[in-house]
Amino acid sequence: MLNSFSVLDTPPVPVCAFLTDDAGAIINYAAEGAACGLGSALVTLVEIRGGAARALGAQMAVHGDGSYCGYISGGCTEAAVAAEAIAAISKGTDRYLSLGGGSRFFDISLPCGGGITLAIHVVRDVRPLRQVLAALEGRRRIALHYAPGTQTITAVKAPAGAISSWSDTAFIRVYRPNLRLILCGRGIELEATTRVAMASEFEVFAFDQTSRDFEASIIDQETAVALLFHDLDQELPWLEAGLRRKPFYIGALGSKRTHERRFQALSVMGYSPAQIDRIKAPIGLFGPTRDANALALSVVAEVAQAYSVSQN
Repeated sequence: MLNSFSVLDTPPVPVCAFLTDDAGAIINYAAEGAACGLGSALVTLVEIRGGAARALGAQMAVHGDGSYCGYISGGCTEAAVAAEAIAAISKGTDRYLSLGGGSRFFDISLPCGGGITLAIHVVRDVRPLRQVLAALEGRRRIALHYAPGTQTITAVKAPAGAISSWSDTAFIRVYRPNLRLILCGRGIELEATTRVAMASEFEVFAFDQTSRDFEASIIDQETAVALLFHDLDQELPWLEAGLRRKPFYIGALGSKRTHERRFQALSVMGYSPAQIDRIKAPIGLFGPTRDANALALSVVAEVAQAYSVSQN
């Protein structure tokens, strides 16, 4: 049963339960609120007019008691959005909310100067949300089909290359598994890059030259492979594992001269120029670096950039 309050009651005060941009955590929070009887709403950014702090498809989850998580802007409007979602939960009816340019709320403006439209869906059936969570756990892409006319959501297979957008009269919100980063290397470079990647909340697997438990099957289309060896012979088995799979990114440490030797070695092993060109070398967004911390930031930044581009 949905949470409700009478006209004589004071509506719950919106309060942020925890800070997250993680799609799985937001979906799980929406499912928990509905399942435990508090009532919940899933808020989705479905239109952007001008600039915006979040991409189309950004989401919040709001419980009937006022607690919420997620972002649909830069943090300046979330409490107001949660208040609207609480009202929607109380009435048991979906609604649209417009903020910024073109909005009826004159006292709520977006710092970017643009405008956004949000779809507030009152969760009545948690099964589609559970299906999304199961797919993400199994590292499969999936989407939620939101039909405003019937106020329903349905879990559907995400077509290859699909992005969150409108399709006819429904909004399709696409979900991808979390970015997985496989780091192979040694010494301080491996240690520093592992630390920075974990702080960025990537799913990190780190292997050194002594590792014997690596399984190439963990490399999927949501995976980046970064090689941080200073020895071409040591990196070749890991390079082969990456080239045989379909990660969205492969990067390798070393100079342009080192990459020429790498190219020759892989050519002798039967790899085509097109396959070898998948390798980003020298690795990193910032160009040459001379210390482990700078290298770590450079690698993690480049992986994040490549992952963002691969979503489009």
